[in-house]
Amino acid sequence: MLSDIEISRQSPRLSIQELAKRLAIPSHLLYPYGHHKGKLSLALLKQPAAPAKRPGKLVLVSAITPTPLGEGKTVTTLGLSMGLNHIGQASIATIRQPSLGPVFGVKGGAAGGGHAQVVPMEEMNLHLTGDFHALAAAHNLAAAALDARLFHEDKLGEQFSARTGLARLDIDPANILWPRTLDMNDRALRHLSIGQGGPSDGVERSDRFVITAASELMAILALATDLQDLRARIGRIQLALDMKGQPITTEQLEVAGAMTVLLKDALQPTLMQTTEQTPVLVHAGPFANIAHGNSSVIADRIALGLTDYVVTEAGFGSDMGLEKFFNIKYRQSGIAPACVVLVATVRGLKANSGLLDIRPGQPLPASLASEDLPTLRQGCANLAWHIANARRYGVPVVVAVNRFPGDSQAELDLLMAEARRAGAAGVALSHAFTQGGAGASELASAVVAACELPSQVKLLYPDEMSLSAKLATLVECGYGGRGVILSDKARRQLAALSAAGWDHLPVCVAKTPLSLSHDPALKGVPTDFEVPIEEVRLCAGAGFVYALAGPIMTMPGLGSLPAYRHIDIDEQGEIVGLS
Repeated sequence: MLSDIEISRQSPRLSIQELAKRLAIPSHLLYPYGHHKGKLSLALLKQPAAPAKRPGKLVLVSAITPTPLGEGKTVTTLGLSMGLNHIGQASIATIRQPSLGPVFGVKGGAAGGGHAQVVPMEEMNLHLTGDFHALAAAHNLAAAALDARLFHEDKLGEQFSARTGLARLDIDPANILWPRTLDMNDRALRHLSIGQGGPSDGVERSDRFVITAASELMAILALATDLQDLRARIGRIQLALDMKGQPITTEQLEVAGAMTVLLKDALQPTLMQTTEQTPVLVHAGPFANIAHGNSSVIADRIALGLTDYVVTEAGFGSDMGLEKFFNIKYRQSGIAPACVVLVATVRGLKANSGLLDIRPGQPLPASLASEDLPTLRQGCANLAWHIANARRYGVPVVVAVNRFPGDSQAELDLLMAEARRAGAAGVALSHAFTQGGAGASELASAVVAACELPSQVKLLYPDEMSLSAKLATLVECGYGGRGVILSDKARRQLAALSAAGWDHLPVCVAKTPLSLSHDPALKGVPTDFEVPIEEVRLCAGAGFVYALAGPIMTMPGLGSLPAYRHIDIDEQGEIVGLS
């Protein structure tokens, strides 16, 4: 079979103008970036729908607990959207923009694969329309402005206000909340000292970097409803505390307006297409393990006004991106899925059985490539948990079995039977990787049927519940654990947030995606665990409280065998080695 990049280059494509025309997007609301991608104007949010057009239905794609083997969730998201078009149901996919960290690290790109991918895949995976760079610039502008204000107030002392006409902010250098950011995996930037060199080089203090996908600005971009909402959210960002322990915002620093200007174009989703010319809106890129892990509200709303079905993807398993879709994104936007699709694989469920020893750099167990019904049956407990978890939110669930060549018919039959027994409204095989939309037509039909079933979204907790109780409820109901263990630091932070009136916000837990618990070694369906909460942070602009469960790194590092080693330019100037 051809490589992903070879398939991408051989796929027939429409010009971006023709693709927009098929969606009835007026030419003046499309801003082309080359031949095959373009920004969409936010005016489409206010564009009246055709008289006979009903609002589209949203399909949310999630998965079992992910494994290093890969379950093909993006392939299934794109393949399902293509499959819907294949059976005559107009569909658009909305997905997140890839981060360069995984592209050059281990995971690789996020354009899908095989015959179910976004094309041109190299443009999708590398820079796209520059949104990540714009966001990093806006984020780092706030960091630079904060350090500049700290420097000038320190240098001028009591003369600062008289010399500048500005009120002193009295920034506490020991309580700077806003890090710097870079869209790259670089562990050396997790802890550093800045302002070294001399009096003219700034105030010396500790600092840190986060990867751009973990920036609060990325969450704001994904959750904003329009430009004015973006501006208001940015103005609420808390950058530091003053010497009296009071928050200092971007509004007080007078940098919120300039940050918004840098993000004005980034707020517009990018229109692209799949290998079969199915439209795709690519926008924002928050990770699901260290952020809320979903595509943008704006992309979803534009797509829902243009088509009958919108297929979107939530990061990692249903305990991660799906939970955050409902408890954060739905809570803020009101956009409700008509159906959830859970992606499962035979080998992924075997890996979740807890019976196999799978370690990086070692040969894979033989069970993964040969029939092993007992191991698969044990792993199906993880599938049953995720089905129950998704159904907890009040929507029907369809299981998509992403088939691999080594799967036996007996294994597939067992998996599908277990899915039905666990309460799935539908189960279907997907061959989207090898067959494109035609290979996902069975799945598409199951999804159409499920979307006609009654649904009523239910959330895990009400707004008025305390932050501490929300964390405990999330662990007990959302992960299946016994509760939380708060560090002394987290306890103090929660008390301060409660006293400041932030109890009404939802919680966004950063934890490992490789287990339902905080411990990646606990496979299957662990129950007897408590989640340690080391620290909590207020994301006032994004509208949630961020909690770190265990030693979570918001700046990843490169492994010993990073993907960048294989990426290069050939004699014809074409990119090679990108996956």
